[in-house]
Amino acid sequence: MEGKLVLLGLWPSSYAMRVKIALAEKGIQYEAEEENLADKSLLLLEMNPVHKMIPVLIHNGKPICESLNIVEYIDQVWAHKSPLLPSDPYQRSRARFWADYIDKKIYSLGKRLWKVKGEEQEAVKKEFIESLQIIEGELGDKLYFGGESFGFVDLALVPITSWFYSFEICANFSVESECPKIVGWAKRCMEKESVAKSLPDPNKVYAYVLLLKEKYGI
Repeated sequence: MEGKLVLLGLWPSSYAMRVKIALAEKGIQYEAEEENLADKSLLLLEMNPVHKMIPVLIHNGKPICESLNIVEYIDQVWAHKSPLLPSDPYQRSRARFWADYIDKKIYSLGKRLWKVKGEEQEAVKKEFIESLQIIEGELGDKLYFGGESFGFVDLALVPITSWFYSFEICANFSVESECPKIVGWAKRCMEKESVAKSLPDPNKVYAYVLLLKEKYGI
């Protein structure tokens, strides 16, 4: 089933990191193509004509788009190794619920956190912390969100931890002070090779954020 695999991505993209982690968990070889979103390649426009965004996984010439959708595809096609979604239908539905929550709350607020200032930033920061505390409540005292093993919800959330340092500097707060269990969980995740080699250095991400802030006059 492996065939030819190409991942269209961008190194600081938390969404692309999800796909990289999933492929690493499964031990799948692929070709990585770095995109320039200011000058999108013809291949990206052809493979994702609706959203024209990364990540896109191209499997034997066929595109799969949207990060969580790609991760589910990978988990189903290469089901024999390192399952990411639970086999139980109820637990699988819960994992999808929390992954969707992470997208709609944590990722959505994180994108805004470094772009806004003043009262607006304070409001976004408050909601971001509250949302992170809710997901921390779901983690509880478990090693991973699914229990003893790294899975779908962990994979959905962990990429954005590489942006935490940037959020903290830009919005003047400490994730560890607000959500210590999330920071402890993130450190456990980083002990996994699949995660460690898929996430960039937080300092490199912050340098990228500074470039974007300069570019857009933020």
